Amino acid sequence: MEFRDKLVLITGGGHGIGRATAAAFLKTGASVLIAEIDDERGAETVKCLGVLGPIECFVGDIGNPDDVERLFAEITDRYGVLDVLVNNAGIGIGKPLVDLTVEEWDRVMAVNLRAAFLCVKHGLALLRRSAAPAVINIASTRAFMSEPDTEAYTAAKGGLVALTHGMAASLAPDRIRVNAVSPGWIHTGRFEDLSESDHAQHLVGRVGTPEDVAEAVLYLSSPRSGFVTGTNLTLDGGMTVKMIYE
Repeated sequence: MEFRDKLVLITGGGHGIGRATAAAFLKTGASVLIAEIDDERGAETVKCLGVLGPIECFVGDIGNPDDVERLFAEITDRYGVLDVLVNNAGIGIGKPLVDLTVEEWDRVMAVNLRAAFLCVKHGLALLRRSAAPAVINIASTRAFMSEPDTEAYTAAKGGLVALTHGMAASLAPDRIRVNAVSPGWIHTGRFEDLSESDHAQHLVGRVGTPEDVAEAVLYLSSPRSGFVTGTNLTLDGGMTVKMIYE
């Protein structure tokens, strides 16, 4: 029960990596608050994971500064402290660069990058009250390698990696460790739907799962990683270091 009596906030916690991370923290004794834009998905997650421990959902748009400020005002009023912040919320818009609108670019930046800045900004006073505060930013291997038509997502995730070491330096006097996890191919559906060639692309022989990311987040949030800050953990089964000849 490593996180007993700890409060954890996970943005985008209603599905995929966020939901698996919420489950992992609940199993280790934490109380979990998820932020989710989809109220039905948030309610379903709370109902499903509630058997594991105390979990609540804040319904709001993490890309909206007013909603972020409202979220942390509520946490301040109800809890007065925050031990772990997981900036997980993210969206992607895959379109040819010439067709990508300014509004679409700005939306991806707001959810994937600006929200992490705002969550730390408004959550700083709460994190300072924790005995061992930690911030984990969920970036992506797209910060370092790309496919066509992913400029907005790639730029936002690259910015999130840079924001991580910037915050680690700024928040060190507050004892707040800030790290990032960059997942590769993480499959949120049924593994049965994947092919042998999908798995074979990875040096470990399989595609990743949300639970793989959750385990990394647990480690970076705990005192076991007390000597780790400002770093980015690439979690991709070895795909980005694999030399490919065709």
